[in-house]
Amino acid sequence: MTRTGDAVSLTGLAGAQGGVVMTAQALADGWDRRQLNRCLLREGWTRIGRGVWAEPGRAVDGMALLWANQLAHPQLVVSHTAAAVLHDIETRTERVEFIGPRGYTPTVRGGVLHQMPLRTGEITTVAGLRATTVARTMADLLRAGPRHEALVAVESAVSRRPSRGPEPAGRRGPRTRVGEIARALESGVGLQGARAAREWLAMVDPKAGSPAETIARLRMNDGGLYPESQALLITPAGRRVFPDFLFRGQGLAVEIEGYRWHGSREQHQRDTARFNEVLACPEVRRLLRFTASDVYQRPGKVIGDIRGALAQLSGDQPDA
Repeated sequence: MTRTGDAVSLTGLAGAQGGVVMTAQALADGWDRRQLNRCLLREGWTRIGRGVWAEPGRAVDGMALLWANQLAHPQLVVSHTAAAVLHDIETRTERVEFIGPRGYTPTVRGGVLHQMPLRTGEITTVAGLRATTVARTMADLLRAGPRHEALVAVESAVSRRPSRGPEPAGRRGPRTRVGEIARALESGVGLQGARAAREWLAMVDPKAGSPAETIARLRMNDGGLYPESQALLITPAGRRVFPDFLFRGQGLAVEIEGYRWHGSREQHQRDTARFNEVLACPEVRRLLRFTASDVYQRPGKVIGDIRGALAQLSGDQPDA
């Protein structure tokens, strides 16, 4: 059982399972246990846990752990942040998370087990793994919190975003709608966190274009600032532009520059031209630009700069 063909067949089995194979699967396929162990060690397989191996060169990352746990415990369903990542939805954190039935307590390697009810219609298959549907995933994240992390995921799910998948032009369409998430919340009546989840869902802005924009808006709202999101403006040349945020009364536009900003020389040129176009709009008297790092790490400075600009612009306006 140590012939090359057998090793190749073992690799083929792992290839259909995220690069992971169970000892029990190989034994069921006719391997002798002693010969199998020698083959795994000789070929450089990585032991993830008891009876679970990752193919040579395969990093034991989150995806490998999802496969390892679900192969060992088929009752587990990928959920929460892990399911969001499978659905190509942006999250602030990525964890190995599963839902299992109440009373079922297997050891989850490198991850978290949530014991809660799950209906058949709330389960789908993504990349070969059983996972919660998008709507159920968003409902679970809203119930679990915290608010800003949940809303980052929900606003990514209900809007067009850059895709890590094979979709054209690197963009994907909305994965779900706010109404579908609301129905998923209602079907989970009695689950902990439902009240806060409904309140947070009401705060969702489908116009948000990035996690940094979501966090920036929440920070501003918490500080009593309520700008328009993605307001439509027309340049003197007749072009349509949409600043991330606009305080129309004071003429202040705010742009949040995410991590993908200036990804190339051409993108840098387009972004610079866009900023100039925003400033050319008659509704805009001043433009503030912040990076994602500003939003995440220096929120007090961001809010302070915006307040200062608003005060200055209000003072510059002639009395009615």
